[in-house]
Amino acid sequence: MRVNRLAWLARCATLAICACALTLSSMGSMASMSSVASMASMSRAQPASPSGVKPAASAGSPVYVVPLRGAVGPATAHFVTHGIEQARRAGAQLVVIEMDTPGGLDRSMRDIIQAILASPVPVATFVSPSGARAASAGAYILYASHIAAMAPGTNVGAASPVSIGIGGPRGGDHGARGDRDASAPAGGSGEDTMTRKQMHDAAAYIRGLAQLRQRNAEWAERAVREAVSLPASEAVDQHVADLMAPDLPALLRQLDGREVEAAGAQRVLRTADAPVVATEPDWRARLLAVITDPSVALILMMIGIYALIFEFSTPGMVAPGIVGAICLLLGLFALQMLPVNYAGLALVALGIGCMVAEIFLPTLGVLGVGGAVAFAIGAVMLIDTDVPGFGIPLSIIAMLVLASVAFMFLMSALVLRTRRRPVVSGGDTIVGRTGLVIADAKVGDDGWASVGGEQWRVRSGTPLARGQSVRVTARDGLVLDVVAID
Repeated sequence: MRVNRLAWLARCATLAICACALTLSSMGSMASMSSVASMASMSRAQPASPSGVKPAASAGSPVYVVPLRGAVGPATAHFVTHGIEQARRAGAQLVVIEMDTPGGLDRSMRDIIQAILASPVPVATFVSPSGARAASAGAYILYASHIAAMAPGTNVGAASPVSIGIGGPRGGDHGARGDRDASAPAGGSGEDTMTRKQMHDAAAYIRGLAQLRQRNAEWAERAVREAVSLPASEAVDQHVADLMAPDLPALLRQLDGREVEAAGAQRVLRTADAPVVATEPDWRARLLAVITDPSVALILMMIGIYALIFEFSTPGMVAPGIVGAICLLLGLFALQMLPVNYAGLALVALGIGCMVAEIFLPTLGVLGVGGAVAFAIGAVMLIDTDVPGFGIPLSIIAMLVLASVAFMFLMSALVLRTRRRPVVSGGDTIVGRTGLVIADAKVGDDGWASVGGEQWRVRSGTPLARGQSVRVTARDGLVLDVVAID
């Protein structure tokens, strides 16, 4: 009874930890959303300079450099928006985003653009070094910036939206997630309604940014509809970019004395001799970059589920339950930030459920095989984007399937071994045990014997003598039927 109570206490503690962690996660998300909103409102609340007044930045005002490398995702958006806010608090005169990206997620791209548009500090996006690109989402960010600069040998464009995962473009309320990607051409004459809606929305969005910054709106729309690209020199000639510079010092020299409007105020940059502050991702950005990797998110979710199953199968260990709860919540937190295909997620859940059921039900492997197949298909479909860096490699999926099958066999072996053990509680456990008679008894009379450290009333078909060894053959309530051993 004490073991059962401890087991149930362990299970209740695990569930309580899950509930508390989920509550804290929700509160943290709400708090972060509130902080972002307050940051944006603070940025918009910056007083504009009176008409005709052009404040000049002092030469001592720093220039903040924020690198943007690789695919644009939740971690990138957090790092860039945090860098812009950090520059605002430090009184910087300019933020330079050094960019080299193949594209990224729509929601993350829009978070960065909204931070740029609301920033009272001018933002210059610099596509560098030579050989870098501002493709897809990068083209939108370049257009949204107050200053668009490119290094020789770089290119910009190919801004067509794509939402063609295994399951195709998602229907329904796509605005609920907003996670489309902008990575490659969407394709031709067979576009369905959702694809056309995404195309028109993306074209209008980049055209609005081009008009806001007085850049080439016609070419911007072509970059979306036709996925065209331009090298740096042609981008400057066609007013897609503002200037070319071989490196950051040359860019700052060219920007010295330039007038820029930010948050409704005209500013004169003094960047020739300005101190440069290079920003680096903090521990939160690094952690977010790790857990929002789709492969890591799926692995965390799998570890969490299997650890909880192990905890509930062998209650009392506590540690697997705590580790499982933490991993499961981290995995779910990461997935809610990614463009998840819900059909794929349902298949993953179905596959895990079937493999778990195989542990406890004698289906001769039918549920296990079906679950492994469903899990593999669901994992392939899980991330609904073609953006480089946001897919789950087939090697990872194969490894997870093999690990799931191994876990299924391990747990099945543990369950079978448990079933084969003798009963250790209840009335039947005393049958077959031996004891010593502690009080003489005649035939037909009840005597007393010590069995398993307890005193029991016993009866036998033969006389029993004190100190005689007996074996229990049956139990009738509180009376044991015994036979003499010698």
